[in-house]
Amino acid sequence: MDEQYLQVEERSGYSVLVEQNEIASDFLERQVIIDTYLPTNVAHTGNLNLLLLNDGQDLLKIDFAEILHKLMINGAIEPLICVGVHCGPDRKMEYGTECQADYKGRGARAGLYTKFIFDELLPFIRKTYHIPSFKEKSFAGFSLGGLSAMDIVWNHASEFSKVGVFSGSLWWRRKAYDEGYDDELDRIMHLQVRKGQLHPWLQFFFQCGALDEENDRNNNGVIDSIDDTLDMILQLKLKGYTDKHIRYLELKDGRHDVESWARALPDFLKWGWGR
Repeated sequence: MDEQYLQVEERSGYSVLVEQNEIASDFLERQVIIDTYLPTNVAHTGNLNLLLLNDGQDLLKIDFAEILHKLMINGAIEPLICVGVHCGPDRKMEYGTECQADYKGRGARAGLYTKFIFDELLPFIRKTYHIPSFKEKSFAGFSLGGLSAMDIVWNHASEFSKVGVFSGSLWWRRKAYDEGYDDELDRIMHLQVRKGQLHPWLQFFFQCGALDEENDRNNNGVIDSIDDTLDMILQLKLKGYTDKHIRYLELKDGRHDVESWARALPDFLKWGWGR
């Protein structure tokens, strides 16, 4: 696909340019569509931040460019480049945890997706926009894309500074419930944190909606998505992270949908890059 400008500065003072490209990925064996949200009138130097987002196709549904524009034009956040990576038809195979697939074999291509990020996507961004390095890099995602972002950041902490997990699929597990499942032993991402090392520069943003789902596997009156997220925060704190490293946002009327995540995005952006 030739460079395609989805939104240009057609509005007075519009400060975000959205450019769409395709990357022919050898690792994923498909064309990967990416949308790059570029702040205008900003020198492309090593002082710029980069935010990668999974499920980039959803950003178009919520007019992410307008969200960025309002925050930047009001001076609420520093200018940053955001890259939304569109998912492919094998989303449930490419997103997940690199260390192992879940109990149904989902996430088996997560390692290849990680290779795509580091060996194809980041070099493409640097070359295309003539930015050899960034001030910092961060990663975010929704649902299963949030789990993917968390997995990549946690296992490549030297490359990132922040991660955003919106209604994350932190239930990702090694066993089915009827196979002797145990919260402490079988949630894959929680196990990685428990066995991992403290990286004191990392910061974590978690968002859940009280209406994300209705499942409550331990019958404690708290839905699983919130339980799994709060347990993840507990694991991080046991590792040595504090409230200075972690932000938790719970939307009382939030659901497992792009509209709820859109409402949470400004909070995330101001938390991570506020002035």
